Amino acid sequence: MGEYKRSRPEENLKPFNVKYIENPTQEELREMALKYTPAILTSKYGNLDKITVRKARMAKYTYIIAPESEQDKWSSKVIDAKRAEELIDRQKKYIEEQGQAIVIDGYIGLERETAVPVQWIYSMDGANVAGMQQVLTFPREMVETEEELKRPFIPRMRVIMTPGLYHDDMPGRMAVIVDIENFTTHVMGSDYFGESKKGMLRMLNEWVYQRGGLVLHAGAKVVKVGGKLVTMGVMGLSGTGKTTTTFSKQGELTQPLQDDMVCFWPGGKFTITENGCFAKTFGLKKETEPVIYNGTIAPTAWVENVYMNEDGTYDFSKQILSPEDVKRYREIFIETLNDPENIDAYIEGRVKIEDIVDEYGIPKDGWDFVVWTQNGRSIIPMKNIEGAADPHNVPPVKYLGILNRDEGRDAATPGIIKFRSPEQAAGYFMLGETSKTSAAGKERGKTRSPFTQPFFPRAFGLQAIRYSELAKQVPDLVNWLMNTGYVGGDQKDEERGEALKVKIKHSSAMLEAMLSGKIKWKPDPDFGYYIVDVDAPENRELLEKVPPEILNPVIFFEKAGRLDEYREWVRRMKKERKEFLEKYRVDPAVIKETINE
Repeated sequence: MGEYKRSRPEENLKPFNVKYIENPTQEELREMALKYTPAILTSKYGNLDKITVRKARMAKYTYIIAPESEQDKWSSKVIDAKRAEELIDRQKKYIEEQGQAIVIDGYIGLERETAVPVQWIYSMDGANVAGMQQVLTFPREMVETEEELKRPFIPRMRVIMTPGLYHDDMPGRMAVIVDIENFTTHVMGSDYFGESKKGMLRMLNEWVYQRGGLVLHAGAKVVKVGGKLVTMGVMGLSGTGKTTTTFSKQGELTQPLQDDMVCFWPGGKFTITENGCFAKTFGLKKETEPVIYNGTIAPTAWVENVYMNEDGTYDFSKQILSPEDVKRYREIFIETLNDPENIDAYIEGRVKIEDIVDEYGIPKDGWDFVVWTQNGRSIIPMKNIEGAADPHNVPPVKYLGILNRDEGRDAATPGIIKFRSPEQAAGYFMLGETSKTSAAGKERGKTRSPFTQPFFPRAFGLQAIRYSELAKQVPDLVNWLMNTGYVGGDQKDEERGEALKVKIKHSSAMLEAMLSGKIKWKPDPDFGYYIVDVDAPENRELLEKVPPEILNPVIFFEKAGRLDEYREWVRRMKKERKEFLEKYRVDPAVIKETINE
């Protein structure tokens, strides 16, 4: 079989000695998924629901090929070339022993000048991932000329994924090896679709950065304001409400354009990356998110980690599983590497739910199967998204913001903020503040993720510099932040009447008011950004829809007799934010503007 030779994709079009199943149809991929992919179910709606071993993307098992001496140049861990090549060679042997592999060719992006040709290669147990990836990928026919279509496809990037290949000598028994020099990513030991999708998008970050732009972890939509079409970008970590906000309606017209990643180019140009939507499904309701709901139950969708009832329908809000539920899923749970002894102990009643799950619904290690993951997902073709914008005609960007799902006793982020300068926006985007959700695993609490972009491979601080440069090139760009979580507590506190939840209707009303130019702003006395002036008569209409305590949380803390907590929060946030930005060597001018010194 020989060793795998590292090279750029265009230099080695057939890297494995196997039968290639090239660009099969969606129907063929569904047939292969049912034949080769473990733990997969067919729903009442005719689509497939894969229950994965890995419930999220694993950044801690991701490595960039580089010497240890260059660690400070990269955001991920590094791995030396020799060790990386040992693991990559195992992947080659794994694929060649199967004798066949699935190939998906296509483009990331649609515009000829910026679209990147990418190839994905999957072992047969990744047939469902191939099907999902094909939905998100622009086919050659949408990008190339008739003459180009007659020639062989020449990829510039490649992702190779083998879900069933585990490495017993690696942490977590898995490895995502990023050969950034050759724009190739090797995913081993993960069956989670996000590793395929983000494997490519991580490399796209480097590709775009080298060309003067910046990839943003953001949804995008076209809105009509005052009869003029403009683009709005919505940044946010998983679980902050990025997709929900992108698909909600504001202005005279709203047309979703992209739900996850966009490219921001010099001169303010925005381009999209994907031909579909990767939507989080937990809590999905037809009444509040009809576009995502209808797309998820369509036969053309692919579904991942959504609880399925006995009749084949989906339960998007399932959390605690009864012994009867676990019994029905017993074989699936064993296939996804849960402990059979623990499974049977729960089914037989020898272990009770209260013994293994805390008040927040977090299970002890080894008992994850008793609480259904909230990181359910669906892949929806963009053509199935009602009212989607024309991806060939993206208007200039006008609004670019970030979501913070604030939560906890010290949740004091205003409902909506407008930044006073590109530098201040760059600082807060660099902070990437939010609360951890199920997509991040079982941990709870506050987190910071630079530009909500764990996929940017270079040193994170470079993003703030590049963003400041790009934002200054866009006249009248409005940079904003919105809290999509709570004020003064969490879900438990809200249930006791001791906190406020920022609801979808509040978020929509705040964005609507900002877009229509109806908000009367005032400087926040502590942080210098602009908040809603709740005393101004111009904001009366907004205040009929959103409580003043959400728009200006100091009011909530004062009413609750917790003003000392608010002041302590201000002091601590200034200190922590400064330390965080300094750690990533962010420009001092950006730090000064962010901290309001």
